[in-house]
Amino acid sequence: MEEQNLNEMLLVRRQKLQELVDSGKDPHEIEKFEGTIYAKEIKDNYENYEGKVVRLAGRIRTKRGHGKVCFMDLQDFSGKIQLFNKLDVLGESYEEVKTLDIGDIVGVEGEVFTTHAGEISIRSSKVVLLTKSLQLLPEKFHGLKDVDLRYRQRYVDLIVNPEIKDVFVMRSKIISSIRKYLDSRGFLEVETPILNTIPGGANARPFITHHNTLDIDMYLRIANELYLKRLIVGGFDKVYEMGRMFRNEGMDKLHNPEYTAIELYQAYVDYEEMMKLCEEMVYTVCMEVVGKSEVELQGKVIDFKPPWRRISMVDAVKEYAGVDFETILTDEEARKLAIEKRIEVTEHTTRGEVISLFFEEFCEEYMVQPTFVTKHPVEISPLAKRDPKDKRYTQRFEAFVNCGEIANAFSELNDAIDQKQRFLKQVEARENGDDEAQMMDYDFINALEIGLPPTGGMGIGIDRLIMYLTNQDTIRDVLLFPTMKPMVEKDSE
Repeated sequence: MEEQNLNEMLLVRRQKLQELVDSGKDPHEIEKFEGTIYAKEIKDNYENYEGKVVRLAGRIRTKRGHGKVCFMDLQDFSGKIQLFNKLDVLGESYEEVKTLDIGDIVGVEGEVFTTHAGEISIRSSKVVLLTKSLQLLPEKFHGLKDVDLRYRQRYVDLIVNPEIKDVFVMRSKIISSIRKYLDSRGFLEVETPILNTIPGGANARPFITHHNTLDIDMYLRIANELYLKRLIVGGFDKVYEMGRMFRNEGMDKLHNPEYTAIELYQAYVDYEEMMKLCEEMVYTVCMEVVGKSEVELQGKVIDFKPPWRRISMVDAVKEYAGVDFETILTDEEARKLAIEKRIEVTEHTTRGEVISLFFEEFCEEYMVQPTFVTKHPVEISPLAKRDPKDKRYTQRFEAFVNCGEIANAFSELNDAIDQKQRFLKQVEARENGDDEAQMMDYDFINALEIGLPPTGGMGIGIDRLIMYLTNQDTIRDVLLFPTMKPMVEKDSE
C-alpha cells in the first residue's frame, strides 16, 4: 500500500510538469535567473537589506499554510530563509505557487522583512519555477535503514543534511592551505603520469588496464614517487604533486581504492628535514583552517603543535610489545618468536618484516597523538637510504595520528647499485607470491646512475589528514563520491 501511495505521489508530480509543458510554461526552458544573493548574506546583514527587494534562488525544503498565506523554507548553498507568500501580493500567480512541491527549485523576488514571530523572511512578489523535482526527498536521511545510500546518492545527502557541506568546504580550504604552504617555500607543483607501464613507488596491488594502440597492459598509478625523483635527477630542487592514487586493495574506514595523496621531494636534505616540514605544515594548516592547534576527534583531543614525538620502530616494539629485537639477530629467531605470538609468517619472512608485523599488531593502537615512528627495517623500505649507524635499518619515518598513518617519508636511496639489488629482492618476493611487491624499473635505475643528489621525500594521505582535522570517523565522510558496489538500477518512471 505504501509503495502504491508513493507511486501515486510521484505520478502527481509528473502530471503537474506535463500540465506546465502543455500550457507553455515548461520550467526547463528557463535559461537563467539573474541577480541573486545568498540567504546567509541577508540574515547576517539584515540591517542593510530590511525593506529592500532582493532576488534569491534555491530549493523548497518545507511548505505550510493554507488559504491566503503560504510559508516556505528556501534552501540555497548558504542556508535557509523563509518565504512569505501572500495572495494579495502575488495575485493570480498565488494559486500556482501553492501547488509547488518540496524539492522544486525556484527563483524568488521579494522584500526583506521580519515576521511577527521575529523570523527574517522574504515577502514574495514573484516566484518562478526553475526546475520541477520529480522525486520525493526523505525527511530524515540519516534515519534510512540503508546508511550506504548517503554515499550512493550524495546529492540527496547534501540537500537533506546541508551541514555536511561544511566538511567539504573545509576539505577545499585544507588543500589550498597545503599548496600555499609549499608554494611559499619554493616548491614547484608538477604533474606526472597516472597511466604507468610499471606500477612503482609503493608496495600495493595495482589496477590493470590495456592500451589498444600500443597493445600493452598499463597500470593506474599506485604512487608518483619514481617520476618525481626523476625530476630531482633532472635538476629541480623542490617539487610536489597532489592528486589521485589508485590501489586495488581492501576497503575500510581508512582505505578507498582511489584516494588523494601528496608527494614532495627536496634535494640536499634528509628525512630529519622532512619531519620538520611535516609537523610544521600540518600545524600551519590546522591553525589556518581550524583556528587552533588542537582538534577533537571521536572524544579525544589531538594536539598538532610541534615538536611531535619521535620513536624508532624497534623501541616502540620494545615499549609496547615487551620484545627487544636487538637481541634477536637472525630471521629464524624472528620467525620463531612470531609464531609464538600467533603472528602469521612464511618461510621467507625476514627479521625486518617480523619487526614491522609486531609494530602493526602491538603498537599502532598507542599512536594517538602525532608521532614519528623512525628507523624502519631495510626489508620493508626498498626505496629508503640505509642508516649509516646500523645498515639493517633505514632513514625513514611514518607519521601516525589517532592510531593511523598519515605520512611516510625517508632519505631517498640514491645508490643505484643498492637500489637494483633491492628491486631484485622485490622481484623475488613477487615470484614467491607477494603480488604487492614492486617490479623492476630499469629506467629508474638508469636515472639513479645519472645521479640523484641527497634528497628527502615524503608522501601524505590527504583524505586521512582531512578526516582528523574535521572530526570524521571514516574516509567515506570526506570523499564526495566514495567507491561503492553498484546497485541494480530501476527506471524512476
